[in-house]
Amino acid sequence: MANLRRALLNISRILDSTAIPARITNVNPPIQSASLYRPLVGSFSRFCSSNESVDIDLSNEESKRRLFNRLLYRSKQRGFLELDLILGKWVEEHIHSMDQNGIKSLVDVLDLENPDLWKWLTSQEQPPEIITTNPVFSALHEKVMNSLDSYAAPETRAIPGQQWVRGWDDFKKGKDSPISGNQ
Repeated sequence: MANLRRALLNISRILDSTAIPARITNVNPPIQSASLYRPLVGSFSRFCSSNESVDIDLSNEESKRRLFNRLLYRSKQRGFLELDLILGKWVEEHIHSMDQNGIKSLVDVLDLENPDLWKWLTSQEQPPEIITTNPVFSALHEKVMNSLDSYAAPETRAIPGQQWVRGWDDFKKGKDSPISGNQ
């Protein structure tokens, strides 16, 4: 690690010495080499999530394939396991049949924050109207609710509009705890 620091310091010294030469005027001080580091920050930021809109280009097969792969990756690698599974499977099944408006709607859903999206999809909270009018969100919400109705016992779920309860203390079994399940 110390060798890496020394190497970086040497590189910065080299860049400082080869940067823009100082002028022999007293009007302006020499330009600092800090501007040389900005592209590094900018190149790193493209790997982080940002509010930049996705370039939707469906003109040829290569750009379409790249866009689909990027959106599929974003839907499967959100860092929230439940959403990774639900969104990833849904996008994998439907992305090839989407037009440009559908892809824009999908991008809008993928730009939502994980906790909010999860609560809205599972009806723990009421989503804003702009979200409920999104066709991709509506289809996802319908799929999630159908799955919950099919596979989860009603007594294990919270009342719609209320947050779910974690099941780590179910062994206490108070008078208001559910009959079965971990909710």
